[in-house]
Amino acid sequence: MKLFLVYIVDCSDRSFYIGVTSNLTKRLTEHNSGVYPEAFTYKRRPVALKWVEQFTDPHQAFKVEKQLKGWSRRKKIALIEGNWEKLVQYSKNYTENGSSTEES
Repeated sequence: MKLFLVYIVDCSDRSFYIGVTSNLTKRLTEHNSGVYPEAFTYKRRPVALKWVEQFTDPHQAFKVEKQLKGWSRRKKIALIEGNWEKLVQYSKNYTENGSSTEES
């Protein structure tokens, strides 16, 4: 059974890169060696793996990748740290005082 890995790497400029691969070791080597000069990570090397999740369904892996790319930086950090409380909090729409901004 082929596995598809969604991963987050921390780049040298403190940005995150999110991708999908079936060979994480090879992909991380490619990121850090600069195989693809046009790649997002090329000028942001070295990169360090911060989070990975595996899937057997490629469609689900690409769906999760797209979802994570839309998250705020603080929400990605909460995921990386396994801080589920903050992950839930950052999933809600809060103002500075902690009240919901959604109207009923």
